[in-house]
Amino acid sequence: MYRFLLSRQWVILTLIAVLLIPTMIWLGFWQMHRYEDRTARNDLVARALDAAPVPAESLTAPGKKITTSERYRTVTAKGHFDTDREVVVRRRTDSDDNIGYHVLTPFVLNDGKILLVNRGWIPADGPSQTAFPEIPAPPGGEITVTGRLMPDETTEASGIKDLEGLPDRQIMLINSEQQADRLDAPVLGGYVALIEPEPENNTPERIGKPGNADAALNFAYAIQWWLFAAAVPVGWWFLVRREKRERETAEDVAPAQAEPAKV
Repeated sequence: MYRFLLSRQWVILTLIAVLLIPTMIWLGFWQMHRYEDRTARNDLVARALDAAPVPAESLTAPGKKITTSERYRTVTAKGHFDTDREVVVRRRTDSDDNIGYHVLTPFVLNDGKILLVNRGWIPADGPSQTAFPEIPAPPGGEITVTGRLMPDETTEASGIKDLEGLPDRQIMLINSEQQADRLDAPVLGGYVALIEPEPENNTPERIGKPGNADAALNFAYAIQWWLFAAAVPVGWWFLVRREKRERETAEDVAPAQAEPAKV
């Protein structure tokens, strides 16, 4: 009755179905893991942003690595900006994906340590990509800054190559260890994305808050893959039944066509 399943066509079709089912199930679990990771990341970001500001030196120190739980925490520091040793970070984008620079300014604390402060984005619209761009000055004198604590940037984490031979006062990655060597001073680990004080005329443009990853989309994809996995055997059985009916119909018609016409 079902001997046609041993034909080459049906063996291949059955093997494809057998392979598709576990593959789709695995893809569903993979999307579910992505959903869990993104949900955990969103929760972590929300807790960090909602936490009360704390002094920067309570979370970081020279040579310290910023942990996942410390990332995005709001910190404060008292001191003054050192614009003479300011650098720009190449190939950074604003909220509209325009390419420019991030402005990295050393902030000298009252105890002599340095906190790296990312003051925000400026356009790369100067006459040359090699010349140091014009940057609006930050407030002078002793002030208190507030910002979000960020870990050192690395090529492995960011995918940005740390190129050598760049123009003077231009860098590719914000890395406190590299800046400590350049500044010949104790630099707190990580850096701060500046929130306050606000710049005049919104320049440099502040770096926006970290957004929420779309975890719900991954959850929907997981359900979708599992539904596809369930549909494969149903579809296979539907095709088998249709093939069987078509063969039975053909067998019934064949004898009738073979009978000679009566005179």
